[in-house]
Amino acid sequence: MKVQANGLEIEVEDHGNPDHPALLLIMGFSGQLSLWPDAFVEELVERGFRVIRYDNRDIGLSHKFDGVKAPHPLWHLFVKRIFKNRRMAPYSLVDMAADAMGVLDALEIERAHVLGVSMGGMISQIVGAEYPDRVLSLMPVMTSTNAPGLPGPDKEIRKILIQAARNRPETEEEAIAAGMRFFNAIGSPGGAERQAEIKELIHKNVARSLYPEGPSRQLAAIIDTGNLRPFAQRIQAKTLVIHGEADPLILHPCGKDVADHVEGARFELVDDMGHDLPEAQHGSLADMITEHALGG
Repeated sequence: MKVQANGLEIEVEDHGNPDHPALLLIMGFSGQLSLWPDAFVEELVERGFRVIRYDNRDIGLSHKFDGVKAPHPLWHLFVKRIFKNRRMAPYSLVDMAADAMGVLDALEIERAHVLGVSMGGMISQIVGAEYPDRVLSLMPVMTSTNAPGLPGPDKEIRKILIQAARNRPETEEEAIAAGMRFFNAIGSPGGAERQAEIKELIHKNVARSLYPEGPSRQLAAIIDTGNLRPFAQRIQAKTLVIHGEADPLILHPCGKDVADHVEGARFELVDDMGHDLPEAQHGSLADMITEHALGG
């Protein structure tokens, strides 16, 4: 269903018993709500959550900023090193955090547990800092404060990320091939079973929506927002930071940096987990989330 959130039309799915505690899922860079595996959502519903997932702006079935150009990421990064406060992107992660609160408003949810992955974990840090009265607990996953000096991915992974932001596939087949390259580079270890799992997820997402223009503006939002430590230091909610030990895109010291800058936060490092939500980890992740949010 579509709702009006922060002045935009946002596509939302609402799962589970409306009387149960709300869990707001915030997806990462270039990811539609359908990138949250259905089985994982069902697992969380079975644990007693009302699970809300939505398409971020500029992706999936939500509002698109058609025709609005984003700076080239390499040029953007260069300029921001010199002029840290210069605004170059069409919008920032602060705007996207306001979208998340708009979704809760539209569903008449006063407070929610908030779980964000990757870029969504960055957005969740801003939500925790800017909207403390709306957050029951916070769970940033495979994410970073983006602070200067943190380790980054190797050259090949950086190249793949830039390509993902600038790629303009013209057919579903090209989009599926690009998605497979991206996920094979950053995802969790695994054999043929993982390949089938990834392919099914990519096919589902491409069939749902193909909009290659959005990721460039989302990446610009990340770059423009910059260092999130000032937000992390203001978070008051009970916080659990989860990160994959095998994550090649956002290295696990970046997740530890989030936990180090949120007072009282707990850090969980997950073996054999890359930059995704593999089926093999659904149960253990759901256990951690449930214990943190509902365990008292």
